Amino acid sequence: MAIPDYQTIMLPLLRFLEDEKERNIGEVVDSLAETFNLSTEERQQLLGSGQQTVIRNRAGWARTYLKKAGLIASTRRGFFRITERGQKVLASKPERIDVKYLERFPEFIAFRELRHERPDKPAATVGNSSDATPEEALDLAYQRLRLDLEAELLDRVKSASPSFFERLVVELLVRMGYGGTLRDAGQAVGKSGDGESTASSRRIVLAST
Repeated sequence: MAIPDYQTIMLPLLRFLEDEKERNIGEVVDSLAETFNLSTEERQQLLGSGQQTVIRNRAGWARTYLKKAGLIASTRRGFFRITERGQKVLASKPERIDVKYLERFPEFIAFRELRHERPDKPAATVGNSSDATPEEALDLAYQRLRLDLEAELLDRVKSASPSFFERLVVELLVRMGYGGTLRDAGQAVGKSGDGESTASSRRIVLAST
């Protein structure tokens, strides 16, 4: 089963707290992993930043949103439990708790307005989904910018003059540690007088991209 998004996590998280015991995020993550039958690989899957697992990040944001809506509350550093409001929500047997559901609570509305997440303004997204956490949205934005930059650089290299391309290849090889210095390479560039060698170099580098 795929790792659930943070909104899908909200209701199972609140149910886990129904016994009113103090819990920490590690206990919540373990419970969610069991509830959604996550594999070892899914439990260990990291965000693009490599700083946190995906399931822990999503559980953390689900906890934050439930807390801002007053359904759970912190008890001490790193620990939290369900509130009376949270118990009433569970007693109403909702089929799903998500951002739209939480908008019925004024504290949550105030929280979203503070973060400039008005209901009439799309939230930060991954692709076309509003189920992404802020970290996931940033990861995807970074990946898109990187791909766009790579494509732009490749287009510029393809359209460059043979002499520029040859200098680029030589400098790249030197900086990759293949020996020599930029000064020596600069003296060698263009001495062959053979346009075919430059064209060959161009084909080799472009084929590797």
